[in-house]
Amino acid sequence: MKYEVLRISSGKDSTSGMLFEVDNNTRTFLAYTLEDEQRDVKVWGETRIPAGTYKLKLRKEGGFHTRYLAKYGDTFHKGMIWVQDVPGFEWILWHTGNTDEHTAGCLILGNTQTNNRIAKDGFIGSSVDAYKFVYPRVAAAIDAGLDVEVTYIDYDGDVKEISNKSTDDVILTSTVIDKLSEISGEIQVMSAKLDGRKID
Repeated sequence: MKYEVLRISSGKDSTSGMLFEVDNNTRTFLAYTLEDEQRDVKVWGETRIPAGTYKLKLRKEGGFHTRYLAKYGDTFHKGMIWVQDVPGFEWILWHTGNTDEHTAGCLILGNTQTNNRIAKDGFIGSSVDAYKFVYPRVAAAIDAGLDVEVTYIDYDGDVKEISNKSTDDVILTSTVIDKLSEISGEIQVMSAKLDGRKID
């Protein structure tokens, strides 16, 4: 099971994004996201995690787990969604909240989002509803022993130039036609030799 967090806007104190489920090469929108801001040098509680692909597990200990178990009950809550092996970070979770003040590198989920270029802390609304929608599908996949991962994508950063020039992995139609003509000519020569004719 695969998920993607598409980071779409870097504000002064927050990063706005969207969470997608990726299944059979199709993206399905699940929720809006909010994280801390991007920084080149990590400041604890004020920095989003690096872009990349990470495994997801369930964390069944700690303060968040205890609070969510009490709030949602053990029928719903199986452990906190925990992003694994993030360089320079530990205990990166997916949870509820409303602004970047409610996260320390974690991912907050919501059904509504305010432009973080206007409201510096960003804002996620209907967070509990979004969490109740997203959590069961992710937790069930992890609980079933499936390989579950998330890719964080920085769409909000520098624009990379896209070239319309051919690359080594692109074959131009004219090249294919020329090669086919050459092969066709060679086949005619070989066929003629087999028939005892000579073609120049």
